[in-house]
Amino acid sequence: MTYRFMRVLVFFDLPTVTDKDKREYRRFRKMLIQNGFVMMQESVYTRMVLNKTVEKSVVDTLKRNKPSDGLVQAIVITEKQFAGMVNISGEFVSNVIDTDERLVIL
Repeated sequence: MTYRFMRVLVFFDLPTVTDKDKREYRRFRKMLIQNGFVMMQESVYTRMVLNKTVEKSVVDTLKRNKPSDGLVQAIVITEKQFAGMVNISGEFVSNVIDTDERLVIL
């Protein structure tokens, strides 16, 4: 059995002017975290998915929970493409175990 791991990247730009805007921003961000997304940058979250079926489910969840205002975008890339990402500036620091191994020993 082979697995084709993929990443769902979510980019969002939501208004935070009114109290209602801030409430929707917090609700959307909390939904992302509860659904297994990890923050890469402010307003950029990623989640690993196992196959196309899980990808479709995740994207459908995003569509169901979209805020009323602002912009939310999602793109799906392979794990190999994601691993090829180059950090250009600053120092890369990660305290998140981010691997496709089946067993992680801490």
